[in-house]
Amino acid sequence: MTVSVRIPTILRPLTAGAAEVEVDPAEATVSGVLAALDKSYPGLRDRILDEQGAPLRFVNLYLGDEDIRACQGLQTPTGAGARLSIIPAVAGG
Repeated sequence: MTVSVRIPTILRPLTAGAAEVEVDPAEATVSGVLAALDKSYPGLRDRILDEQGAPLRFVNLYLGDEDIRACQGLQTPTGAGARLSIIPAVAGG
């Protein structure tokens, strides 16, 4: 079961410039997708999750069109063909 992960510009140096990558998670959850992502692209997890394993405050994770915080968090189930988007918060004025 592969899942597509959209990578924001700021994290693309960790994926050799790829804007979207495919991973095959061992566990069909967002957490499993992030573990597979970090296995393929070491260091990426540290830019998405804090020391306790929770999403960083200024990083949003969307499975399809749904914010995982409004679902089951990192335990939100994924399926074949799912698309996870990593979206950093943007500030400015």
